[in-house]
Amino acid sequence: MAITDEIKLSYLHGTYLTKLIYINIAVWIVVRLTTVILVLGGNEHPTFLDWVSLPASFNQFLTRPWTLFTYMSLHFDLWHLLINLLWLYSFGRIFLEYHTSRKLLCLYLFGGLAGGLFFMLAYNLFPYFQKNIEFAQLLGASASVISIVIATAVYVPNHLIHIILIGPVKIKWIALVSIILYLVNLTGDNAGGNFAHLGGACWGFLYMTLLKSGVDLSSRSEKFIDQIFNWSKPKRRLKVEYNSGTFREYGYNKSKKEKQEEVNRILDKISTTGYDALTAAEKETLFRMSGKR
Repeated sequence: MAITDEIKLSYLHGTYLTKLIYINIAVWIVVRLTTVILVLGGNEHPTFLDWVSLPASFNQFLTRPWTLFTYMSLHFDLWHLLINLLWLYSFGRIFLEYHTSRKLLCLYLFGGLAGGLFFMLAYNLFPYFQKNIEFAQLLGASASVISIVIATAVYVPNHLIHIILIGPVKIKWIALVSIILYLVNLTGDNAGGNFAHLGGACWGFLYMTLLKSGVDLSSRSEKFIDQIFNWSKPKRRLKVEYNSGTFREYGYNKSKKEKQEEVNRILDKISTTGYDALTAAEKETLFRMSGKR
């Protein structure tokens, strides 16, 4: 199986954690290649990022409201991307041990929205930021990721993560240290980013605290968001052929039934253990059957 085919299958049948990682990487590649093309074409300071990054100024935001969504999967520096993806993968895997993939996606999106709103409010409310409000912009998945970190820490505070050179650490301490660092750097070089982090953290805390008490803030949004992310996913169809005046329904012959049962088994395995847990033979079977739909 070609690597492009495996990536396609991994995306289509993976959890939303897998999809979010792929989306962030794909956006970063597009951004960097676009920048290279523009610079080589003579545009030394390309401004296309201005139209997808979230501006601090409300006046600018009103001319590009979509940036409240586009900024949260937008990166330019490689290290910024890698750090966010490392945190997203590490804490996302823990979150999925206890909650659904849909809830992870909603947490990511609403955490990003909360972070964006905190960023804009800070720049428009505090006099300290007024001199830079027309130039400040926000990009990156940090607010979305920290919402997942805090929500996970609220739900399983004593879950251990093994950190290189340190050893096992309870995630509640990782969350607490992160919050303290954001607070003490609210007037630092990345002040706007730290306000966004706090916005994502507040959403993660609120969401999980209410969920533990039986109130699900994402229940009405999950199905709608799920449909948006899966609009291009191939649907299963029954294949019918007309032959000698009769319809032969291939979906019900023994061979077809056995193949379908095998695919269902593989899909069930993906839903419980993830696409990466499949064997090479199972991935090949899934790839062949997907191509016939």
